[in-house]
Amino acid sequence: MEEQQQKFSKKFLFIDLESLSGDLAWQIKKEGNEVRYYVASPADKDVYDGFLEKVDDWKQHADWADIIVFGDNVGFGNAPDTLRTQGKPVVGGSPYTDKLELDREFGQAEMKAVGMTILPHWDFTDFETAVQFIKDNPGRYVFKPSGNISSDQKGILFIGHDEDGKDLIEVLEHNKKVWSRKIKRFQLQKFAQGVEIAVGAFFNGNEFITPININFEHKKLFPGDIGPATGEMGTLMFWSEPNALFNATLAKMLGHLQASRYVGYVDINCIANSKGVYPLEFTTRFGYPTINIQMEGVISPWGEFLYGLAKGEKYDLKTKKGFQLGVVVAVPPFPYDDKKETEIYRDSSIIFKKPNTEGVHLGDVKLVDGDWHLAGESGYAIVVTGSNGTVEEARHQAYRRIKNIMLQNMFYRTDIGLKWYTESDQLQTWGIL
Repeated sequence: MEEQQQKFSKKFLFIDLESLSGDLAWQIKKEGNEVRYYVASPADKDVYDGFLEKVDDWKQHADWADIIVFGDNVGFGNAPDTLRTQGKPVVGGSPYTDKLELDREFGQAEMKAVGMTILPHWDFTDFETAVQFIKDNPGRYVFKPSGNISSDQKGILFIGHDEDGKDLIEVLEHNKKVWSRKIKRFQLQKFAQGVEIAVGAFFNGNEFITPININFEHKKLFPGDIGPATGEMGTLMFWSEPNALFNATLAKMLGHLQASRYVGYVDINCIANSKGVYPLEFTTRFGYPTINIQMEGVISPWGEFLYGLAKGEKYDLKTKKGFQLGVVVAVPPFPYDDKKETEIYRDSSIIFKKPNTEGVHLGDVKLVDGDWHLAGESGYAIVVTGSNGTVEEARHQAYRRIKNIMLQNMFYRTDIGLKWYTESDQLQTWGIL
């Protein structure tokens, strides 16, 4: 493998709408490949400075590249397909897979069409109608914004706790004036008690690459799953051969993904309980911090792997045994946008007590005179990972690495992976794992 890695050297062009995939690009650069990086967002223009060679117009560098990687795959429309048609190896989305993720109604319809068991749901464009529906059909529901909406708006969801739905009625009644200006379509989904679990795999345009990835996200800001949804504060994962969870969900999408010519990572988040597995939503791109944590667990060279993936090859992906775990370390204004807070923390130094950055992955940072500094405006600073044979050992390694870091007012969840001790027993009892 080491000899193959020395021989392999390609030109990679990474394209992001927002600064997300620089950590992966940096890893591929460290493997001996040439890398150029483009980000569209003006707020992220200084992110990865010093780590990567930046370009202002990715189209001028497309001919230079041996492979093009759309980091946040969703949102580029026909561009990846157009490049593939021209014969360029591309990792990136397609109009079909974009719609799977961005349009919740469409994603659920496709799940049902291929034979997955989905939870009952009802789509609405009017809050008054939804309130009346709950009154006529009392029960526990989850409120989810739908349609082509931003990731921030997706976070405005509410999980009802009252068996008659009265708490959700109160929330909708009190927020309908504000939300109706932002949310034009939404979904009420029947609540299902269980374990939230996701299954993902890389797809080469023809077939899934094994092993697959089983992961457990921690979306809320505070320990104990309290507070606002952030996108992600940390994830526990392990690699597996195809299992019952994969066969009940992702495997059923094979034909549709082949028809779309999609190349990249695809993930389905699910609720599992004693009655079965209920898929909730697609992620048809690299997940963040999923990809950072996968870098902790993948032994194969990433440049070689992504190039093989884009060429449609059945790559023999080598991964570590045991568990990988990642913790998002952030500062204000994360998870919000606040220009005043951004200015307070802008360019702050990330200091390592001992000169060791193993397991520390790039968030919105830059390299200045050999030192890491905050960049951009998000406050999403770094992702710190650990890996070992047990969850407890992986947790210990990740949190020990965090103790080596000094960053003013940094915060992170201290409970990533703790739910495994109860959830794993349930999942095995139900035959999911």
